[in-house]
Amino acid sequence: MRVLPLFALPLLLANTAGDPTIPPTIKAMLDAAIQSGNEGEVSTIVKYARAADPASGDMVAKIASDWRSDRQKKAQRKIREASFFDLVKGHAELGGYVSSGNTENVGLTGAIELRREAIEWRHKLRLQADYQESLGVVTRERYVAAYEPNWKFDDRAYLYGAAQYESDRFSGFSDRISLSSGVGYSAIKTADLKLDLELGPAFRHTRFVDSTIESNLATRGSLDFGWKLSRGVSITQNASAYVQDANSTVSSKSALLARLIGPLSAQFSYSLQYESTPPVGRKTTDTTSRAALVVDF
Repeated sequence: MRVLPLFALPLLLANTAGDPTIPPTIKAMLDAAIQSGNEGEVSTIVKYARAADPASGDMVAKIASDWRSDRQKKAQRKIREASFFDLVKGHAELGGYVSSGNTENVGLTGAIELRREAIEWRHKLRLQADYQESLGVVTRERYVAAYEPNWKFDDRAYLYGAAQYESDRFSGFSDRISLSSGVGYSAIKTADLKLDLELGPAFRHTRFVDSTIESNLATRGSLDFGWKLSRGVSITQNASAYVQDANSTVSSKSALLARLIGPLSAQFSYSLQYESTPPVGRKTTDTTSRAALVVDF
């Protein structure tokens, strides 16, 4: 948001004897702010207009409120009239990593994340693959596919469903399916900062590398944090936890994203995978540091 210049305040105090409703200078500045489409500037004009000419403050605030309402209605109409794929956004990444824990190698990773945001529904899809060979021997092989639909019954609150498939024999399991449903809440929701929290019951079905099978009820919690530090730099933090009587899991990914050119960005991330009771011979924690190129679309 651009700060209103200090020299503008005297202009607000001037010309108050013209139009008995809204002084011409205030009206001109309000029109310019609305024309720019910047809500921060409009709010600033309303703030100083009330101080400069209290008599017209309510009318200035009403014009700003009507403009916001009309803008929101147009945005909602655009969403309703859009096709399914018009609202799909996402990014794909490809890069390398250095891992420690059960494996200590250098390898490649690829991931794609898709998100469709509508008025009542939000859909998120994530696919990820890590693969490494060292001297002809596979030393890391992890695949993840996750889908989450959200039904927004409030401006901030929503119901979620979550389905996830994992395969990571170096963490001790060949297949693991996790299903969950619960309540989510957007605790912070601004243009530059967001924080979504989720909590609900879950069911997990795991087939370990030794062929044993385990099915358990669990509790799932997650957070999705994003902060735009500047126009080209942002940080994200995604974490989830499945807590149960048997093996509990905590997954976390911290990332720094820096825009390079156009839709191309550089991403540096640190991931952690914790298994409370892994099979004999396996470590509880794997960490992975990655550097990747990201394409937004």
